[in-house]
Amino acid sequence: MIVSRRWLEALIDRPLDARDAAERLTLHVAAVDAVVPLHQDLNDILIARVLDVRKHPDADRLSLCHVDAGSGPVEVVCGAPNVQAGKTYPYAPVGAVLPGGVTLERKQIRGVESNGMLCSAKELGLGADHSGILELDTPAAPGTRFVDATGIADHQIVIDVPANRPDLLCHKGVARELAAVLGGTVKLPPIPGAGGAAPAGGDATLGGRRRSPSARDGGAARAAEPGAAAGVVDGVEVRLEDPEGAPRYMIAVIRGVKVGPSPGWLAQRLSSIGQRSINNVVDATNYILFELNQPLHAFDLAKLAGPAVVVRRAKPGEKIVTLDGASRTLTADMTTICDATHPTIVAGVMGSAESEVSGATRDLVLECAYFQPTRIRRTRRALALSSESSYRFERGIDMLGMPDALRRAIELIVAIAGGEVREPALDLWPEPWQEKVIFLRPERVAQLLGMPFERAEVERLLASVGFFLAPKDARLAVQVPGWRPDVTREVDLVEEVARLKGYDAFPDELRAYRPGTVPDAPDERARARVRERLVRSGVLEARTLPLGPPDGPDAVTILNPLSADEAHLRRRLLPGLVRRVEYNWANRNRDIRLFEVGTVFRWRAGEGQRGKGAPDEWTSVAGVLTGAPRPPHWSEGAKLPDMDIWDLKYHFELAVSVAAPGCNVEPATGAEVGWVAVQQGGEVVGRAGPLEADAPVWAAPLFGFEVRLAVGERAAVAYRALPLQPPVERDIALVLPTGVPAARVSELLRRAVGPLLERLEVFDEYRGPGIPPEHRGVAWHCTFRDPERTLRERDVDALLGRGLAALEGELGVRRRES
Repeated sequence: MIVSRRWLEALIDRPLDARDAAERLTLHVAAVDAVVPLHQDLNDILIARVLDVRKHPDADRLSLCHVDAGSGPVEVVCGAPNVQAGKTYPYAPVGAVLPGGVTLERKQIRGVESNGMLCSAKELGLGADHSGILELDTPAAPGTRFVDATGIADHQIVIDVPANRPDLLCHKGVARELAAVLGGTVKLPPIPGAGGAAPAGGDATLGGRRRSPSARDGGAARAAEPGAAAGVVDGVEVRLEDPEGAPRYMIAVIRGVKVGPSPGWLAQRLSSIGQRSINNVVDATNYILFELNQPLHAFDLAKLAGPAVVVRRAKPGEKIVTLDGASRTLTADMTTICDATHPTIVAGVMGSAESEVSGATRDLVLECAYFQPTRIRRTRRALALSSESSYRFERGIDMLGMPDALRRAIELIVAIAGGEVREPALDLWPEPWQEKVIFLRPERVAQLLGMPFERAEVERLLASVGFFLAPKDARLAVQVPGWRPDVTREVDLVEEVARLKGYDAFPDELRAYRPGTVPDAPDERARARVRERLVRSGVLEARTLPLGPPDGPDAVTILNPLSADEAHLRRRLLPGLVRRVEYNWANRNRDIRLFEVGTVFRWRAGEGQRGKGAPDEWTSVAGVLTGAPRPPHWSEGAKLPDMDIWDLKYHFELAVSVAAPGCNVEPATGAEVGWVAVQQGGEVVGRAGPLEADAPVWAAPLFGFEVRLAVGERAAVAYRALPLQPPVERDIALVLPTGVPAARVSELLRRAVGPLLERLEVFDEYRGPGIPPEHRGVAWHCTFRDPERTLRERDVDALLGRGLAALEGELGVRRRES
């Protein structure tokens, strides 16, 4: 949205610094993308009065003019036929820089020295007229800067308006926000030639309650009977046959207008925001659009069959030629504005050339409507046709402000194009609605924003942008103005308080605060524990897409895939991580340590692609490792060794300990290389081992693991006092037959010895002389402790003997003698 600084100044009746206004808008309202100065290249142009005009002695088409530019008369050679003594014109003195970068110099023209130049509109970049110099009607004294005397020095402020703030799509809406920040009120400026300011309703001073538009004294509209959807205004029949698409529809008839060029002030207003002047009637509707955010449409009454205006749904296949010259086919989902025979407007989007205003127009039908935003959005997309009107209608305009906008438009058109309104405008509003009311708790404001707010300050801030507040018990009843459709809940009002207060006014220190007492979900707590543990071990988290190629017969197929390569939901996390490793390899990254916590999907057993019911889904943890185990340090001369399968075992055990605490890590059986995580019942819930990938020759071996995340509450941490009794430590060497893992020996030994065996650790393995074939020697370090008394040697010997007897009897494990 482009707004003019001077237009804003006229609305809030105070001078503005464009940069300061942009900064305040960014801090409190919406981001400002740019501030563009206008006509700054005319700073050297002055106001000059022509004292006398004489013929050039050596040229029939040139004149010699004595010009007063504030510093004494100078002689200027002029070729324009319209120059007259006593008139005022823009003057470029010697040394002035004209638009385009041309520096004016003193020159001899047909033997006469010319000291500067009287300028045309084209030479100043203010129009295309080059037939004569630009005559000015200004009381400014000679020597005054042209931009100051004419008021054309301006700035365009380009605002990035959010989709939920349609009130910022007009100058009045932006001025309202600036007035709230700077302190002041908004009042519509008087229309030149209209004799006074247009009524502004309850929003003129911001904070006043707006009455029903049709009930105002001297209102511009007369309401139809309650529930009525048809009426007649000055001989024009109006029928509202689609109240869903047009909840409110207003029509006024202005007779005896004279269509022609717009006055300079109006053309300049529109030019300041990049709009082209067309004629006085069309420019008036555009002026109201950019001032009040109310799109209007003017029909030529003589071109309307009937004369009638019918608001209805389009008939399937109905065609219309829009103003851009394109023939468009309509559907039954679109609202059209028709005369007695055929459509003349695609409602809320664009009109047709058949009923547009021309120089021959004498009588106008002026439309002011509210169209259903969703309907307009769909119509615009279906026709691939956008306009300033559709941009506003599809975001929602102020339905309650329509009478004010129509009254302002009538006043403007009558002032600049003449004519008269014989009958009040017709207002068709079958189902009127009032401004919504939201209850606000002042203590809720302080709770959500984290700092105290006085009730009076809350009322002041909200009232400054048009909210009407009334006390209701311990709450505030806040009436939301029609131009704020985005405010629907109490929290929206709290956000308004924070925005208007200024986010920079809030303390920047972090405070202890929790919005609720509900604990995090167990699944989220389990995910957080896994992430924390793996990140501590030096692995980086990745987020991959949950879509990919099929990874098994029970892969879940997507009904509307984006591509053939992403037509299935993932059933494992590892394939996505492997693709990330290959991507890193392609970018010459060799050392990679990644993990992911995510959801996997599979069809239930026996369902396959038939898709009966919903697929199974659960959370898994996966990781991939390749290259060096950690980043190199400058102090290490040799290259770090690459990670091997034992590094994989370490990370797999780490992941299992936090993701599935009740599982055991055991070597994989059969031809499989690696380890598996096994639950107490024997179900395998995780695997770890080497992986295959499209690896370059310089890449290190790739390893990976994946384990199902067990969701559950962690056991409470139990406090145990530090031991007071000394330990007794023993080393024992055992001979284990093939197939007996050390973990089973440790488990049986702990069970046989009992709780006095405090710690049991493997510290050596031996194969060689002294060990029978198909056996191996494993040494354990044992720590015994009784919390109540000091253990004696005979006590420890008895405990060890009991354990060794159990080992030999159940597993065939005996003590190594040598």
